[in-house]
Amino acid sequence: MKETIYIFSSGELMRKDNSLVFASEQGEKKHIPVENVKEIMVFGEINLNKKLLEFLSQKEIILSVFNYYGFYMGSFYPRTHNNSGFMILKQAEHYLNSEKRLILARKFVEGAIKNELTVMKYYNRRGRELSEHIARLEIRLLELNDCSDIPRLMQKEADAKKYYYDSFNIIIDSEDFEFRKRTKRPPKDKLNALISFSNSLIYSITLREIYSTHLDPRIGFLHETNFRRFSLNLDISEIFKPIIGDRTIFQVVNKGILKDSDFDKLGERTYLNDRGKMRFLEVFEQKLNETIKPKTKETSEL
Repeated sequence: MKETIYIFSSGELMRKDNSLVFASEQGEKKHIPVENVKEIMVFGEINLNKKLLEFLSQKEIILSVFNYYGFYMGSFYPRTHNNSGFMILKQAEHYLNSEKRLILARKFVEGAIKNELTVMKYYNRRGRELSEHIARLEIRLLELNDCSDIPRLMQKEADAKKYYYDSFNIIIDSEDFEFRKRTKRPPKDKLNALISFSNSLIYSITLREIYSTHLDPRIGFLHETNFRRFSLNLDISEIFKPIIGDRTIFQVVNKGILKDSDFDKLGERTYLNDRGKMRFLEVFEQKLNETIKPKTKETSEL
């Protein structure tokens, strides 16, 4: 199975014969067999050249770049090999048709709330008293059917997210990671730093998976399609944030995998340092590689 390579050091990423080599600033060289790589995520400061990009394109390897604070900045994508004019026309048709767009957008929100409920019920069975939060979220889920437009649907999603975030202080054992308020630009405490970093990873991974299909990531349905960014990956990511990102957060906090020393602060901004990112990614990768059985009468757990 192909893997994702994470680069935290500064140096140069280059092509060497029919392989990749990363040379750190300290002079250490690491060979990366391209046959096993599906994506390279760069968190450090690296140099590269056109020869490398041509090779990545040839091998269909995606190169994603994150800034110093761990926020996703963008990706180099190999030449699109799954072009489908028919699919793009169908996507645009569904976006421009308000009824069809609403149906799809509702499904994204429904999937997100159902997975939030799955996470809350998982911890409720393990002694965390979340019955009231679950009941409120189930009401929000039912109310989605009454939404007649996208703005109202997004408001219901925001209401559901508030109840879901309120459950974090019951799920999380550590007072050092108390949830007070969702802050994004910048994240102002350690828990918000984890949420932002996790979401950034999921946006990037979802975009990578869209690339392997005939879908166009520029045409979303819940999030507005505009000139500034991809939107379909934002739609789909909402479904996976709870069961991959948030469960990773709960695990690294409740099991004491992350310490105070794994975070840095600059002004109002709190962020994971490189050591913290690596510890988080180790658990995050485990979640990505888990097999989750579809819920049936016989199986009711993640």
